[in-house]
Amino acid sequence: MTRTILLVDDHPIVRAGCQRLLAEAALGRVVEAEDVDSALALWRTERPDVVILDLNIPGDGGGMAVLRSMQTENPAVPVLIFSMHEDPAIAARALKAGARGYVTKNDAPDSLASAIGTVLSGRIHLDNALARELALMTLTAPADPLAPLTQREREILALVGRGMTTAAIGETLGISQKTVANACTQIKDKLGADSTRALIRIAIAHGLAG
Repeated sequence: MTRTILLVDDHPIVRAGCQRLLAEAALGRVVEAEDVDSALALWRTERPDVVILDLNIPGDGGGMAVLRSMQTENPAVPVLIFSMHEDPAIAARALKAGARGYVTKNDAPDSLASAIGTVLSGRIHLDNALARELALMTLTAPADPLAPLTQREREILALVGRGMTTAAIGETLGISQKTVANACTQIKDKLGADSTRALIRIAIAHGLAG
């Protein structure tokens, strides 16, 4: 019986590349979605055997909202996160929400096919380096640096923690992309964070990215 793979990514070039990789691996029929609504629609009509999901897709709640809906409706179907983000904090959040594996878009091309085979067999897929970083994260208790933030800055930090872009955050909050960028700079200054990656870690550690 031919498997059905649901591929969810908003970049046509990425989807085309994945289609070629999966065709070469002969893993099954691939159906594509590019945003939250189309992903959930195909999930319900196609009943895929496995899902490859990018977290940063257009639509309310992004890829995490899709993951949570899929887990609620049929947690037996494995969801594999395929993301541009290499931060282990994001991987940890996805796994906590029910994902069975995490592959970055910088991994070797054959990693995706291998990861699909792993999650279809009922196991969790993480490369060794990411698994080590996740283990180290559990050994350190984060401080609480959020007192200096305004309510609006907390809202923006929460959306940054969900992996949303400045444009998507601006659209969600009804403010300009420039305002979001300026706020992120202020948040970094207040929290002593040197990068967006550091902000994501803080947001997740303090439960803002749920």
